[in-house]
Amino acid sequence: MKIGVLALQGAFREHIAALKKLDAETVEVRLPAHLESLDGLIIPGGESTTIGKLLLAFDLMEPIRAFGRQKAIWGTCAGAILLAKNVGRAQPLLELMNIEIERNAFGRQVESFEIDLDCPFLTPSEPPYHATFIRAPIIKTLSAPAQALMQLEDGRIVAARQENLLATSFHPELTDDLRFHRYFLEIAQRTRAA
Repeated sequence: MKIGVLALQGAFREHIAALKKLDAETVEVRLPAHLESLDGLIIPGGESTTIGKLLLAFDLMEPIRAFGRQKAIWGTCAGAILLAKNVGRAQPLLELMNIEIERNAFGRQVESFEIDLDCPFLTPSEPPYHATFIRAPIIKTLSAPAQALMQLEDGRIVAARQENLLATSFHPELTDDLRFHRYFLEIAQRTRAA
């Protein structure tokens, strides 16, 4: 598997380190040509408005949209915001997933937290997934074919999948638990085989 990680801003190095532990070939994506021959792309956490502006400046917006119509993309935190159709404000978005996001849904950085969440779709499904939320968004609404994968106890959605697209409000790259990265590699593998 050859997985690109958008390397314009944010926690791209941590994603690359996790992928290497799973023996995936990695590419730092900064230009449209870097998307060639990839099986999947991760858009990391960071600052979504800044990343969106950089996507436009580096002529990556349309190439990544086209990539996401055929291949696997995973957005974590800011990356999830960029995948959304709507975030309730004007900012550059990929608009690939049928999700509406609320930015900074838990407040400022000092309100960051960690929590264990059920993860029946991950292998193995136990123990619960220890998720790290930093100025995290939530997925306010979604529509088919997007489906909720993980929710907080109060019902707020923090992970969703739409066919070859994956969005998480939290930061799996900041843990030693590789199950989410393995899950994304499985999505990319199935997309490549389709």
